[in-house]
Amino acid sequence: MSMLKPALSLPSDQIPGKQSDQPQVTQPATRRGREGSPWTGLWAVVTKDMADHLTSTRMRILEILIVLTAAGTVYAAMQTLRTTVSEDPFLFLKLFTTARDPLPAFVSFLSFLVPLIAIALTFDAVNGEFNQRTLSRVLAQPIYRDALLMGKFLASFFTLTLVLTAIWLLIIGLGILGLGLPPNGEEVVRAFTFLIATIFYGGIWLALALVFSTVFRQPATAALASIAVWLFFIIFWGIVADVVAQVIRPITIGMPQELLAQAELAQTLARFSPNTLYVEAMMGLLHPAVRSFGFVLPSELQGAMLGAPLPLDQSLLLIWPQITGLIAGTLLLFALCYTLFQRQEIRA
Repeated sequence: MSMLKPALSLPSDQIPGKQSDQPQVTQPATRRGREGSPWTGLWAVVTKDMADHLTSTRMRILEILIVLTAAGTVYAAMQTLRTTVSEDPFLFLKLFTTARDPLPAFVSFLSFLVPLIAIALTFDAVNGEFNQRTLSRVLAQPIYRDALLMGKFLASFFTLTLVLTAIWLLIIGLGILGLGLPPNGEEVVRAFTFLIATIFYGGIWLALALVFSTVFRQPATAALASIAVWLFFIIFWGIVADVVAQVIRPITIGMPQELLAQAELAQTLARFSPNTLYVEAMMGLLHPAVRSFGFVLPSELQGAMLGAPLPLDQSLLLIWPQITGLIAGTLLLFALCYTLFQRQEIRA
């Protein structure tokens, strides 16, 4: 009797020419994440852009203009101080605020020159790379968009800081040579805090020009848009604030409470301008006798010595909201620029 060998049974998916009845399961493709730190190459971008800024022709022209302005206004201020001031505990601070016809005070020049320098540094930071077709080549290297945009902003910010610090030291040195005495400790702290406020005042215009450089492809359009916004806040924003305050808080009877409420609203709206914040910070730091930026009632002046300077800590508390506003404006504008730049399509 012969033994029959059982046939080998193969799975249906291994039989040639026969399709499996079971559904095919496909593995989802894994998405590759970022490799390394997003800030790789940041300082390479900062170093390269700072070198470009410091060696550019337009930056040298602006630096010469500021140096001549600082030397002229400080020399005129020293001539005035020698004839009008006998003893003043804040003599060095008056170098920034004293005017002599036909030259205004140095701080008046700064409020105009600092925005121009900031706009000149960043109005072509991004669109210049687009027009030269170098942006895709830079991003093809191990440099993320985060590092590229942050590097360009920091390079402009450090360049502005370097220029303003050099001018600040120049004024201090000219004051020591011209007046024949060094500044005291409180004057140095007040002047240094004023330098920080000036740097962040320029930082707002740096970030604004960087936003327009990201939005517009033509550098000329970005520069004109930045200058237009700057002129609007300097010339027209105060008028707009007064008109809006009159519409929202109209005066019906003429009571003092109505007048005060309208004036306070107008002042609050005016503080949306970086120029207003900078001017108030400058007054609180360089004029120690300033006690308030708002309206002071007679009852609030009881026991106060009019004309007496505030202590340093009180002056810092007075101008702290203004400096915080300048820093917050810089950060918000850069965050807007960062968001716009991340969403842009970049092609070779």
